[in-house]
Amino acid sequence: MTETYLPPRQPPIPPWTYPGSGVLPPEPPQKKNRFRRNTVALLAAATLAAGGIGGTVGALVAGDDGAAVQTTSAPAATTSDTRPVDVSSVVAKVQNSVVQVNMRTANAQGVGSGVIISADGRILTNNHVVAGAEQLSVTLADGKTVDAHVVGTDPSSDLAVIQADGVSGLAPAKFADSSSVHVGDEVIAIGSPAGLQGTVTTGIVSALNRDVTVPGEEQEPQQQDENSPFPYMQQEDQSSQNTVSYKAIQTDASINQGNSGGPLFNAAGEVVGINSAIYSPVSGPDGSAGSVGIGFAIPSNTAQQVIDQL
Repeated sequence: MTETYLPPRQPPIPPWTYPGSGVLPPEPPQKKNRFRRNTVALLAAATLAAGGIGGTVGALVAGDDGAAVQTTSAPAATTSDTRPVDVSSVVAKVQNSVVQVNMRTANAQGVGSGVIISADGRILTNNHVVAGAEQLSVTLADGKTVDAHVVGTDPSSDLAVIQADGVSGLAPAKFADSSSVHVGDEVIAIGSPAGLQGTVTTGIVSALNRDVTVPGEEQEPQQQDENSPFPYMQQEDQSSQNTVSYKAIQTDASINQGNSGGPLFNAAGEVVGINSAIYSPVSGPDGSAGSVGIGFAIPSNTAQQVIDQL
């Protein structure tokens, strides 16, 4: 009997798409890691079937990590308190600090999330949530929707600060020191996946210092708040705007389209990260994809640095 050697089967390369474009050419074999940004911007509105709720659904923006992912993972935290986290109590404490961010262009609309950072309506979100928006509004936890405008953006970190108009007495979130986060810590994500506002998911910190690289948003100059000391950051080298890289917190808490810009809380109800990207090995014809338990958040210390520039 003659034996025939069969080479190992290579996994298929998933289609990575951009909003409004076709399938990208297959990447070279050495590029094995892809990250997807969970934005819902720039797709025509659709209607959610669940519960008859009106909302928008969109495509993921694909990113290319040109090198193997490098990880520096801290050991799991040790504590004498082994009691399980009371998720309902944490959510009740922080849910009023989370908003839905609604953006609209001339022919499309999208949904993201944000976290309140001041009682008078300053809100932190992702730059890719608001980039290119011609109209902007936020829906508060009580269901009230108010107009909003961009105060400042930092495309290099994919963060932006917006202002909700005509509000006061809001509940700002408390930010934690992300350098004290450990692998294994329990975390809670709150946001508006697919426009389902106030959705809560839980998980743990899976890894720290993940190198994440995603495409940057090319943004036309916008008229900013004349009272704002925080200008839109423009880079002379336009090619440098093509990608955004950062060290991320990895979590298995479910993060989907619409969670972008929303907070990742620790067990004390403090923000440890801003949910910004997911990895998904499979996508639909329109580029849509869902959580497979690999999500990424910009650390809260990075977010604080951007906020402090205001």
